[in-house]
Amino acid sequence: MAMNRRDALKSVVLMMGGTMVGATAILTGCSPEKQIEGLDFTPEEIAFLDEIGDTIIPTTDTPGAKAVGIGSFMVMMVKDTYWEDQQNEFIDGLNKLRAGFKDEVGSDFMSASAEQRTSYLNKLNADANKEDGPKYFNMLKDLTVLGYFTSEIGASQALSYVEVPGKWEPCIDYKKGDKAYAI
Repeated sequence: MAMNRRDALKSVVLMMGGTMVGATAILTGCSPEKQIEGLDFTPEEIAFLDEIGDTIIPTTDTPGAKAVGIGSFMVMMVKDTYWEDQQNEFIDGLNKLRAGFKDEVGSDFMSASAEQRTSYLNKLNADANKEDGPKYFNMLKDLTVLGYFTSEIGASQALSYVEVPGKWEPCIDYKKGDKAYAI
């Protein structure tokens, strides 16, 4: 029995307490009533999202976020589940990220080193939880984590996926380095 992506998304959203933007649309299967008409992303913008995602979840001993096509996933989620004001905040945030990075680092995000990208995103992350911080960054993180760990690569290589787990065992010994179980 293969994992149903819709069921996996519902489980992740419920597990996160429904705090993710677009959670209502995922749970009900309905699109928001008011969205940007004709919202579209260019291949360059999708590549930019891939690089942001890959900076958040880089390739290590398992493939990173770029390997799962995280940019396309983010675009689908923003277009299909976000309300118009959330879509605007996301798009404006991407523009702020691009411009802020260029101002601070002096180069384009796409041509910068992994260390420069990580350093800049870590600063955004530190500011994201402040009252006047960049809320769009939480959207980027949430979408990256959701898309990665509900993908086949994330669920089977980064997590321990057991298609038919068998009986429920409440106490399983943990050994340092064990993977978390996929849902």
